[in-house]
Parts: sequence; C-alpha cells; structure tokens
Amino acid sequence: MPKDGYRYELVEGVLRKMSPAGGEHGAIGLSLGARLITHVRKNLLGMAYGPDTGFKIRTNPDTVLVPDIAFVVEDRIQSLSDDRKYLPFAPDLAIEVLSPGDPVRQAILKANEWLSAGTRAVILIDPRTKSVSVYRPAEAVTLLTELDVLQVSDIVPGWSISVAEIFDLKSRW
Repeated sequence: MPKDGYRYELVEGVLRKMSPAGGEHGAIGLSLGARLITHVRKNLLGMAYGPDTGFKIRTNPDTVLVPDIAFVVEDRIQSLSDDRKYLPFAPDLAIEVLSPGDPVRQAILKANEWLSAGTRAVILIDPRTKSVSVYRPAEAVTLLTELDVLQVSDIVPGWSISVAEIFDLKSRW
C-alpha cells in the first residue's frame, strides 16, 4: 500500500483511496467500537476490530475491505493460524460510519460486497440523518431512527445501544 497518509481498500486488484474521516465520524466510530469491544471481551464472544483491519474477502483478483468496526465470533478466531496479516475471511459483523462526503450509494454497494462475502450483518450509520440501516443477506433493510435500539443478538448476544445514544456525542465526554 502507498505510504501517502491515506487509507486504501483493494477491490478486484485495484486500490480504492479512502478519504480521511472527520471528527464526528471518528468520535462515533470510537465510541461505538469501545462499547462493542467492552461487551465482547467481558462475555468472551470473539474479537472486535478497529478501522485499520483489512479483511481479504476474495482472491484472484484480490479484494481487501476495511470496515470502521468489525466483529468475528470466537470459534472463527480460534481457526486463525496467523492474525498478523489481513484476516482471510469476512467478519460476522461490519459497521460503517458515513462521512459527510461519502455517497450513500457507494456505502450500500460496499454493504452488499460484505454480505456476498459472508458477513452476517452490515450496519450503516448515517450521522446526516441520524439513522442506522441494518443489512442482512436475503432480508429487507431495517431502518432505525433515534427512537429505536440497535441490536444484533444473533451475532453479538446481549449487546445493544439506543440509536439516539450513538449520535449523542456530548454526553459521552
């Protein structure tokens, strides 16, 4: 990967430059990731990963995607022989936080890439609309608003957060 200060994803052998995230994006991602990893570690459910973790979901040509937050269940982690490289599979859960310049259409395409690679759920967080969309294979998209609670109990048992809390950054500091 080029060492030019940008993050990249590799899509069908072609580098895709990712814009640096803004403050709101980073704060939402870190806050949500901290809550996820705390729950996952406390309950020995698997591993949560941050925004620098690559998942190699296809080969020849290679595709390596990077979610803002990811989760992999424990039994899949145990099967890894070397986790110092890109993880050689899709995560069970991928979470993407949209930045102001991110086209929603591109985020939806990426969600579909995750799902076709075996991810069990993709969560798209949109700070512009203060909404959360949950994508699952062969199911209609679930749209959550600030009145709802986000949970994916079939993947991360016992973990939930109100959508309003995801966007209420001031109360967290």
